[in-house]
Amino acid sequence: MKKRIFAVLLAAAMTFSLAACGGSSEESAEGEGTKTEDGAPEQEVVKWNCGTSGNVLLTIAEDKGYLEDEGISIEYVEANANADAMTLLATGKVDVVSNAGTSNPLQQIASGVDLTIFGGHMVEGCMPVVAKAGAEWNGIESFIGKKVAVNPSYFAFTGAVMDLGYEDPLSVVDWEVYSDYNDALAAVVRGDVAYALMGTGQNLAVQEMAANGEIDIVSYQSEIMENYSCCRMEAQTDWVNENPNTVKAIIRALLRAQSYYENNKEEAVTLLAKDIEATEEYVAAYMLDDEHYFVSVDPLKNSVKRAWDILDKTGFLDEKAKDINIDDHINTELYEEALTEATEKYGDEDPEFYEEMKTFFEENDK
Repeated sequence: MKKRIFAVLLAAAMTFSLAACGGSSEESAEGEGTKTEDGAPEQEVVKWNCGTSGNVLLTIAEDKGYLEDEGISIEYVEANANADAMTLLATGKVDVVSNAGTSNPLQQIASGVDLTIFGGHMVEGCMPVVAKAGAEWNGIESFIGKKVAVNPSYFAFTGAVMDLGYEDPLSVVDWEVYSDYNDALAAVVRGDVAYALMGTGQNLAVQEMAANGEIDIVSYQSEIMENYSCCRMEAQTDWVNENPNTVKAIIRALLRAQSYYENNKEEAVTLLAKDIEATEEYVAAYMLDDEHYFVSVDPLKNSVKRAWDILDKTGFLDEKAKDINIDDHINTELYEEALTEATEKYGDEDPEFYEEMKTFFEENDK
């Protein structure tokens, strides 16, 4: 990809960020955080954007009454794209965004939007890397000198290229950006690009094409970079600080949902398929791939900081990032408190799960 295209992409991101910063925060009477003495949520109705692909933990938490147990209900607010979701968040139209990736919120933070990451959704999103049938694959080394349909703001790939010893991953790979994964897939079939990254929602179609011998699934983003941080949960920093009980109630409910999910994935497929109005076959194509699809409420601080560093080195963060301490925008304290509280309240439901979550937190957030 030519330098000019990178400049356009970065300029577009900066323009959007400035527009988001200029928005006014609108708060209704019911949405304002209020101090509570008994640990009850400051805000009972939380405005949430979780994208068209849904959030399986949120779906379970609603279906099983876990949110209700915590005194919380969700008002869903739709957005057409990740950028739209971030605009809604920056302008106060939603309280929480959970499915807009990691690059998007980090780029917003870098541009001066005061957001805080306080939890997570997908750690790994089952995103296949495809090529023409019979293509050679030697890991990320196969990208070097090739034209690939991967947006270089997907830090797992540029980070992996740098790990090979290349200081400038943008110059040693010809990165082609497609606005639609289906267009990227078509480019592979035509031979316009050697490899292409697919989205979570493309799994069923990609698997069928691979079975028919049209393409090969050569890898997955999670094999390029483990625990790369697919989607984080973020909110305006003021909202997190003013609603700590609400945040912890959300986390406790979602932890119970994650415990249920781990033990009932077939039912989770059915629930999410109904929620997002998709077929169970479509959802199962990614959700039942235990090697490449991994959800967790954990904030994943270490992976987020790694992503910030890679995005900075590759020029996908605003210059303001040099003066920002990303630690100030990742709140792990509320998650740790909520995990302790959930273990005390619900630990008997699945002791092994809560112990594993504690270990995972120690490994990924300390």
